[in-house]
Amino acid sequence: MRFRLSPLSAALLLTTSAHAQLTDTTQNLRDVEVRAIRAGSNAPFAKTNLRDSDIRKANLGQDLPYILQLTPSAVVNSDAGTGVGYTGLRIRGTDGTRINVTLNGVPVNDAESQGTFFVNFADVASSTGSIQIQRGVGTSTNGPGAFGATVSLDNLAQRDTAGADITVTGGSFNTQRYTVKAGTGWLPGGFRVDARLSKIASDGFIDRSASNLKAAQLIGSWQASPRTSLRALVMTGTEKTEQAWNGVPEEKLRGTDSALQAQYAANLGYLYNTRADSVNLFTADPRRYNAFLYGNQTDNYQQDYYQLHLNHQFRNGMRLHAAGFYTRGRGYYEEYKYGEKYSSYGLTPAVYGTDTLTRTDLVRQLWLDNHYYGGVASLTQTFRNTTLTLGGSASQYLGRHYGFVKWAANGSVAADYRWYNLDSRKTDLNSYLKAEHRIGSSLSLFGELQLRYVDYVMNGFRKNPELKPGANYLFFNPKAGLSYALQQTARQQQRVYASIAVARKEPNRDDFEAGATSQPKAEQLVDVEGGYTFRNAQVSVGINGYYMQYRDQLVVTGKINDVGAYTRTNVPNSFRRGVELEAAYQPFRKLTLSGNLTLSQNKIESFTEYLDAVDADYNYLPQQEIQYSNTDLAFSPSVVSALMVTVAPFKGFEADLIGKYVSRQYLDNTGAEARSLNPYELFDLRLRYALPLRRGPKVAFSLLVANLLNKKYEANGYTYSLDVAGTRNNSNFYFPQAGTHFLGGLTIRF
Repeated sequence: MRFRLSPLSAALLLTTSAHAQLTDTTQNLRDVEVRAIRAGSNAPFAKTNLRDSDIRKANLGQDLPYILQLTPSAVVNSDAGTGVGYTGLRIRGTDGTRINVTLNGVPVNDAESQGTFFVNFADVASSTGSIQIQRGVGTSTNGPGAFGATVSLDNLAQRDTAGADITVTGGSFNTQRYTVKAGTGWLPGGFRVDARLSKIASDGFIDRSASNLKAAQLIGSWQASPRTSLRALVMTGTEKTEQAWNGVPEEKLRGTDSALQAQYAANLGYLYNTRADSVNLFTADPRRYNAFLYGNQTDNYQQDYYQLHLNHQFRNGMRLHAAGFYTRGRGYYEEYKYGEKYSSYGLTPAVYGTDTLTRTDLVRQLWLDNHYYGGVASLTQTFRNTTLTLGGSASQYLGRHYGFVKWAANGSVAADYRWYNLDSRKTDLNSYLKAEHRIGSSLSLFGELQLRYVDYVMNGFRKNPELKPGANYLFFNPKAGLSYALQQTARQQQRVYASIAVARKEPNRDDFEAGATSQPKAEQLVDVEGGYTFRNAQVSVGINGYYMQYRDQLVVTGKINDVGAYTRTNVPNSFRRGVELEAAYQPFRKLTLSGNLTLSQNKIESFTEYLDAVDADYNYLPQQEIQYSNTDLAFSPSVVSALMVTVAPFKGFEADLIGKYVSRQYLDNTGAEARSLNPYELFDLRLRYALPLRRGPKVAFSLLVANLLNKKYEANGYTYSLDVAGTRNNSNFYFPQAGTHFLGGLTIRF
C-alpha cells in the first residue's frame, strides 16, 4: 500500500514515472539469471513450474520438499516425522544426491556428498518467487549433473513498492514459525533493498527430534539503466537438530522388542542421568521411539550464501548474465559412542592397577568445514528464428574433515583432542552451447552440447587415512529434441514433444573409500522422453513417457570396503521407465480438480548381493554372494499419485482436499517384501481465508490438517541382513511419520 505522508512515499512518487518503464525491463533482466538453465515453454522436457502463489499457499514452515510433494513423481520423507528438520525428496525414485538443485542459477548441492540439505536454509520458500522442477536429465545444469531431476529456485524477486509481511505459524508438536519480510520498493537512483528474518522450531513427532532453525536474507539491487542491473544476495542459515537418524527398529515398531531391552539395558545408566526427563526407552510410544538418550546428541551447522549477479542487455538484443558466488559451511554433529577402541582414536588405553582397558564409552564431534566459490555466466542471442545460449560455470570446493573426542568414560583425554584432520579439493568446470530453432509457426528444434570437467582430490578418510584417491573426469553430455504445436490459438493449445539426453556423473566421496584396488566408475544415463499437452479455458492434460537407461549406476549391494564399511557398487545395466499423467479440470470458477499419476518400472537387470555371514558361535565367515536379475531398484515405487480438489465458495476463502498415494518401496535392491515400506495413502485438508478489508493491511489465515485420517505409515527406512548358520536374519529400521496434526498461520501484509 502507499503511505501518502511519509518521506519514503514522497520519494516514491517522484521516482515512479522514472521507474515505470524500468519495471518490465527489470523483470526481463532478472529472468536471465535462471532462464539459461531452465526449460522454456517449448523445451522438449518434462517440467513443472510453481509460481509465487503456488508456493505461498503450500508454505506453512515445513522444509522445501513438502512444498514440492504434490508435483509429479515426487515422494518426501522426514526424520522427525513432521516435515521440519531433516527431510528428503525423491523424484522418479531418484534420491537427493542425483537431483541437481540451484539457487538463482548457482549450484547448491554439496560438492562431495552431492546431496542437498534443505535444513541448512530454513524457510527459503518464503522468499522464493518461482520454482521449476525438471524430471529426467533436463536442460543445462550448473554443478553436479542432474541424474534424475533438477530443482531450480529463484529467490531474487523484490518489491516494487515499500511494504512488509509478518507471518506467524503454530501447530502440533510445539511447531512454531516466525517470518518477517520487508522491502523498500524503488528508491531514488534505481536502488531497492529487501530483507527476511525467519525462525522455525519444532519438538518433532519422534522423541528427541527437536529442531531449532534460523535464517536471514538480504537483497540489494541497483537498476543502473534500463539495460543493466546489479543484484547482491546474502543469505545465512543455522540449524540445531536433535538426531533421529537411526529410525525405529522393526521389533520395537511391531511390539516385539524383548531382545532390544536386553541389548540396551547395560548402556542406560550414564545416559539416563544426562536427561532431566529420565526417558524410559521401553514404555514410550513405539512409533516415537528414539534410542539416542545422550543430552547433546545433536547436529549443528551454519551455511552462508553470497551471490552477486550482473545482468545486461546489449543494443543488438544480446543478454548477458554473470554471477560470482561464495558458500561457506561449517558445523558438526555430536554423539555418544559405546565401547569404542582406544586404538581407533590414537588414544592410550586406560590402566587401573593390573587391568588395561582396550575400550571406553566416549563423546565425539565430527566436523565439516568447507569453502565453495566460483562463477556462472551465460550469453543469449535471439535471431529471427533461432535463439543461442552460450554458458557455463567454474567452481572450486575446499573441504576439511576433522573430529574431536570431547569426553571419555575411562582414562583421560586432552581438551578438544583431535584424532583426524583431513582435507579435500574439487574443481568443476562446465560449458554448454544451447540452441532453439523455429521452423514455421509450429515446429521448434532443440539442441545442446555440454562439456564438464571434474578434478577431485581426497587426502584420506576418517576410517582409512592412508587412502588418498584422486579422480579426473571429462564428461560430454549432448541433448536434442523437438516440439510441435498441433494447435496454437487464444482458446486452445496442443503440443507434442520428444527428446533424448545424455548425463554422466562422478561418484560421491563415500564411494571412493571402497579401496585402492576397487575404485568406482562414473555413472552414465541416457534419457528418452516424449509427451503431449492439451490446454483450454477449462481443461489441462499432459502425458509424458520416459525411458532412463543407466550404465554403471552405483547402488547398495551389501559389499564391504577395505575398512569394513558398506559401499555402493557399480551395476552394469539398470533402468527406469514409466508414464506420467497430469490433469486439471475447472467445470466452473469455484471448483477445480487436479492431479497426477506416475506408473513406472524401475529395475536392475542383474547384480550380486553380498551378505554377511556367521557360524553358530557368531564367528564371522566370508561374505556370501547371491545373484539376482530383474529386481526393483530401492525406494522406487511403481505408483505415485496426487489429487487435489479446490473449492472457493465465496470471495477470499479457498479449501483444498489433498490426496497422496505411494506404492510399495523396497529398502534394498533385492525386491524382497520382507525388507520394504508398505504402501500408504494420505489425505490433507488445507484452508485459506483473506479478510475482505478495503483499507489497511491485508490479513490472511491458513490452516493445514495433515494426515487427516490418522494413517500410520513409514516413509523411509534401511535394512541390514545377516546369515546365521544358514538362516537369513533381517534387521529393518523405519522412520514413522506423524498421525493427524495441524499447522495454523496468520499473515499480515502492510
